[in-house]
Amino acid sequence: MKIGEAAEATGLSPKSIRYYESLGLVCSERQENGYRYYSPANIRQLTLVSRARKVGFSLEECRELLLLQSDTRRHSAAVKRAVEHKIEQLDEQLSHLKAMRQTLTELAVRCRGDEAPECAILQGLTREDSGMTFTLLEDHHE
Repeated sequence: MKIGEAAEATGLSPKSIRYYESLGLVCSERQENGYRYYSPANIRQLTLVSRARKVGFSLEECRELLLLQSDTRRHSAAVKRAVEHKIEQLDEQLSHLKAMRQTLTELAVRCRGDEAPECAILQGLTREDSGMTFTLLEDHHE
């Protein structure tokens, strides 16, 4: 299957497929005419990456899932551990997002929102003792 067909089958763009290939996540074959050829196994790999990314897995975590997918001696417990770890990360991120939302809500309430130049939001965001200790997962990964 050519890259356009692979893109259609997996929901990925050709650019994303080439990117994943450049990272070594997927390895297509080159035909004599220079076109990339994607086997059914490649399509399964690309589908796994596409769907895993949609539920929050990083590229490195996708690499680990691909290794598990290709290992016929794997234990499902290893895959389950990876998913449970991702759930823990998402729970932590949700907690941080709730704290961020609460902070923004408090700042918005303090802001008069009128024609005056004073802004409680900007003041709150520039205070050294703001108490903003939350981060998003993407601040630490990739």
